[in-house]
Amino acid sequence: MASTKTDDAFVEFDRVQKSYDGETLVVKDLNLSIGRGEFLTMLGPSGSGKTTCLMMLAGFETATHGDIRLGGTEINNIPPHKRGIGMVFQNYALFPHMTVAENLSFPLEVRKMGKSEREAKVQRALDMVQMGDFGGRRPAQLSGGQQQRIALARALVFEAELVLMDEPLGALDKQLREHMQFEIKHIADNLGITVVYVTHDQTEALTMSDRVAVFEDGRIQQLDPPDTLYEQPKNSFVAQFIGENNTLMGKVEKIDNAANTAEVRLDDGSLIDTIPVNVSEVGERTLVSIRPERVEFNKDRLHADAHTLKAEVLEFIYMGDIYRTRLRVAGNENFIVKTRNAPDQRRLKAGEILDIGWRPQDCRALDA
Repeated sequence: MASTKTDDAFVEFDRVQKSYDGETLVVKDLNLSIGRGEFLTMLGPSGSGKTTCLMMLAGFETATHGDIRLGGTEINNIPPHKRGIGMVFQNYALFPHMTVAENLSFPLEVRKMGKSEREAKVQRALDMVQMGDFGGRRPAQLSGGQQQRIALARALVFEAELVLMDEPLGALDKQLREHMQFEIKHIADNLGITVVYVTHDQTEALTMSDRVAVFEDGRIQQLDPPDTLYEQPKNSFVAQFIGENNTLMGKVEKIDNAANTAEVRLDDGSLIDTIPVNVSEVGERTLVSIRPERVEFNKDRLHADAHTLKAEVLEFIYMGDIYRTRLRVAGNENFIVKTRNAPDQRRLKAGEILDIGWRPQDCRALDA
């Protein structure tokens, strides 16, 4: 993928492959550059290859083929403790018999650092995560969020320029997880460190990252900033995996490359205009993708060139800040529309038939 290379590459994967059995590749020809100071998230379902990539970068797994470089230096044969990389795991991996300060001091002792220098670095790292007064406690005396901060401080204590995080917020409750997302992002930005973050949580990836690499089947399906990823998915896997997404099946009737439009006849016979993303010929089957918040009920809000389709209300759910309506549209019984909780939004009833619409530029013709 052309977009995987950056000019200021700090971390580089060059044609990296990984196989555990000599036959099946769990990572296939990975070419990826990560810029210095970038927060890059590897996102994907279980078994997509994202964690294996992180473990190869950390040195806990060896690449079967290809090179991994850090700051221009090939690190394939450098052991983990000599790579100078900080690591944060989901289970925190803190030593229960040591105090917080001793946990942080341990990686510095391994590096044969003097006592006074160790103490200064430990205090600085604890202050970074607002845990300066907790050095004397043991992990069991801390809450989950506090333990997570200590694990982060330990990754930062020897002033690593690169920190790897593997599902670090998975064990926290929703509210604390959301709070820690912003905390980690702020700390990373303030220190200017490079972060490679692995998660299967899309919200986490969209909230925290400068760029997101979406993995599936050992390959990067798309690598882009969060807004591009969400608004302009390159294929149906990315569209379905990132956020909520409506799909309508149909066949390509016409493609106008100059205008960047395609006419699609949906399976119920309706004709709509879309942006052709990865369809190339007339007669091809396609999956049309539209985000739930791009669909309008209110005719006054619809643009002049908007399409309207008939829809039957199946469910109308109040969710506080939004209403979530499930509709039957062109044969799809799980077509979702999200509308703001606004004074002019009347409550819809199951069985109601209404017109819905969206702008042609808000829907994309993807691979079927």
